[in-house]
Amino acid sequence: MAKISAGCEVMDWLLEGGYEQDVLTCIYGPPGAGKTNFLLLAIANSEALMGKKIVYIDTEGNFSLSRFQQLTDEAKQILKRVVFLKPTTFAEQRKAFDKLRRIVNEKVGIIMLDSAAMLYRLELGKAVDVYNVNRELGLQLSYLTEIARKKEIPVLVTNQVYTEIDEERTKMVGGDILRYASKCLIELQRRGEKRTAILRKHRSLPEKRVEFTITDTGVEGC
Repeated sequence: MAKISAGCEVMDWLLEGGYEQDVLTCIYGPPGAGKTNFLLLAIANSEALMGKKIVYIDTEGNFSLSRFQQLTDEAKQILKRVVFLKPTTFAEQRKAFDKLRRIVNEKVGIIMLDSAAMLYRLELGKAVDVYNVNRELGLQLSYLTEIARKKEIPVLVTNQVYTEIDEERTKMVGGDILRYASKCLIELQRRGEKRTAILRKHRSLPEKRVEFTITDTGVEGC
């Protein structure tokens, strides 16, 4: 299966070549673990996209221009190919997906959702009908999966985690909704300045891990 370079040696090593082009890849972990950094690196080193457009759905306001400029000297030129969608509520996220249906064509080379959980989590906190909120998130992820398969492009999604005190373990927000939609799951962990990327799920690769640190110019393996 053809792959697109992740834009850094750490992730390319973990995935043995990069992101698969026809699946949804979910990168999840706690705040500060490096989730958005991996998305920015994929954009900064996007030669494999052959000049195609990048759709970036930013639900948390995580995209940092100054950080992106640290990662590449071609920031200005690359950003001309990035289409930003910036929903601030779950209702706006639904509208962003409606817009996505209109703009996705053969000129789009990759789609990124950073993150799937933020606005969903806020909506759950005030929802009377939790079923419909979960259903809407499931529909959005199903559409991303459909795009990945039909257009044969990678879809990258970041996600948050939470800790269940009774079980003393970390879980993804969205649980099975994200787990079933994602053919590739990468968990990020952080202990001080050292971080670990763990390949939890993949169609053809075994579970494996790599330690890394975040630097001014990207990420480096430990």
